[in-house]
Amino acid sequence: MGWTRLRAACGAVLVLMLALALPVHATRTEPAQGFRFQIVKGDETAVTRRIVDDLVPRLVPIFAAFRTELAQRRRMVYVAIGPVALRKVAAQRCDCVVISAYTSSQVFHSIVDALPPARAPSITAVYAEPAPADQLHLARLLYRHPPRLAAIVGSGTAFLAPALAADGVVVLDARTEAGDDGPDINRLLNRIAQTNALLALPDSAIYNTENFRNILLSTYRHKQGVIGFSADMVKAGALATTYSEIEDVNAQVEEIAAAYVAGGELAAPAFPRYFRTTINEGVARSLDLEVSDAARQFAHHPARRRGEGAP
Repeated sequence: MGWTRLRAACGAVLVLMLALALPVHATRTEPAQGFRFQIVKGDETAVTRRIVDDLVPRLVPIFAAFRTELAQRRRMVYVAIGPVALRKVAAQRCDCVVISAYTSSQVFHSIVDALPPARAPSITAVYAEPAPADQLHLARLLYRHPPRLAAIVGSGTAFLAPALAADGVVVLDARTEAGDDGPDINRLLNRIAQTNALLALPDSAIYNTENFRNILLSTYRHKQGVIGFSADMVKAGALATTYSEIEDVNAQVEEIAAAYVAGGELAAPAFPRYFRTTINEGVARSLDLEVSDAARQFAHHPARRRGEGAP
């Protein structure tokens, strides 16, 4: 991939990429329609309508069998689609459960950590971004050996640092290189110049409109791959990522709801369990990587529901 093409692609992806970390500005609550769940939307876009259209048929059968004699103390389950919806339902004073989806871990924790301690245990999530463990596995498949990886964390992603370091990732904290204008990204990138690849994490203090192009160009010059956190980043010049389709995320939300209805146990917040992989083959060639079928086919699909074809 040439630099001119890379620069052009960077701009097109920024809005889509930062949607993982930055909230939208519209909100509307769906009527409960007689069931003990309520879907709360953050906007009225076509994507949100697709999410809801796929999610409602999954949840209706679950809540139709909601047995009132069981021990669940909280009877209403809200499913919050996106950060605006999560902020709205998290602020409500209700004896309810909240399942958040399509909100990044950074934003989820910024909202939930500010709540009274008694409220937080009733809120769980399927984060919007890929699981770091899956991204690390993908990197090993791409490099065909355990590569030397680096990650830059900020205030929103620092909670991931211990687990990443335990997996051998070189973790730099952007807050230690911060000035009046934010993190010194160039200095941070120079400190990881000897690593094979950069594991990108959805922290808006690092991956924003000012820094994103610079990060891609710098890693490209050093022949480093970037393991992105969205398929759009791969289109813009990142090497690869795992990513989850609407059906993948909704299947996990369905499983969380079903487990809660069946026994009253609410799963802990988690990264997407189901995913696919996308690889920028041109970037791989520029890095002298021969992409294997194992890397291309790296995925975990949900079990098919009755009447569905293969994923």
